[in-house]
Amino acid sequence: MSLARAIETGDLTQLPSRRDEDWRWTDLRGLVRVLPAPSPAAVASPPAGPFASLDATQITVVNGRGPGRLITAAGTRQTVTLNFVATQQAGSHAARLAIEVQEGADLVLLESYEGQGADYVVQADLNITLGRGARLERIVIADDSPDAVSVSAAHVVLGEHATFAQTVLASGAKRQRLETRVSHPGGGASARLDGLYLLGDRRHADITTVVTHAGVDGATDQLVKGVVRDQARGVFQGRIVVSPGADKTDARMGHHALILSDKAEVDAKPELEIYADDVVCAHGNTVGALDEEALFYAKARGIADAEARAMLTQAFLDQVVDRIGHDGAREIARAWVARQLGAAR
Repeated sequence: MSLARAIETGDLTQLPSRRDEDWRWTDLRGLVRVLPAPSPAAVASPPAGPFASLDATQITVVNGRGPGRLITAAGTRQTVTLNFVATQQAGSHAARLAIEVQEGADLVLLESYEGQGADYVVQADLNITLGRGARLERIVIADDSPDAVSVSAAHVVLGEHATFAQTVLASGAKRQRLETRVSHPGGGASARLDGLYLLGDRRHADITTVVTHAGVDGATDQLVKGVVRDQARGVFQGRIVVSPGADKTDARMGHHALILSDKAEVDAKPELEIYADDVVCAHGNTVGALDEEALFYAKARGIADAEARAMLTQAFLDQVVDRIGHDGAREIARAWVARQLGAAR
């Protein structure tokens, strides 16, 4: 069951529901009673996207229409901006893109999701393959309209000695889900799956990841942080599976969230499934409020309450931003966080 399948067939029974364990906090069947009409081809000029200032090849997928394949040839380096745009008011569409990073290649993928309309229902499916020794850094900024239902699902297959690094930044929507599933072969490959969500009003964001280690000597490192206020809801589901025979796996996961109002909510489910010996695996999860002592000392130095809260919140989230490898994308991500916090004051 998937949102994309429901959009393509018009069959609402294909929508995932709270009966599906991985969708228990992001129920779509109970939310979407009627699918909007299919989105037409775009007429208006789409936005350039948050990474437009960087030197990169630009790909824009408008209302589900765009190229079906992106290939980074063996031994080459490439930086690409990939901008998914929904321009239609109350439209629905699904998009698919296959991304291949061939042996020894290096790709920086600067991905964004934006909505010019409202009440749209969309899904983007990415099938990503990394060859032996390939490198991919994927930075995602999801800025959907507040009334949208938007799902991004990435399926990543790693080759031996490949390196996959990901950072997802989410501002939420009526329902927004950013899902990543990684097939990890071991064999000296490594994966970093970071993310942050910064939510206000009634926005909902769901960051879901599944990494399956299938072979010896693989590494996974994950850090996700979130901030929710007003009546927003943040969801984190992270699962790392160490299959039988995947010895010498090193897997670490951390999720930490701040709740800044009484009506906001965070649901977190970090999981480790270990079926092998000789592994190093750990996970941690914390949900709380801003440090009152740090807030007191900031205000004692003459910093206004709102500014002190924003400063401490940005410092909390910067730990995720600082792990972005691409210099230009890191600064754009840092500015995006600052804008989100400024709008909340």
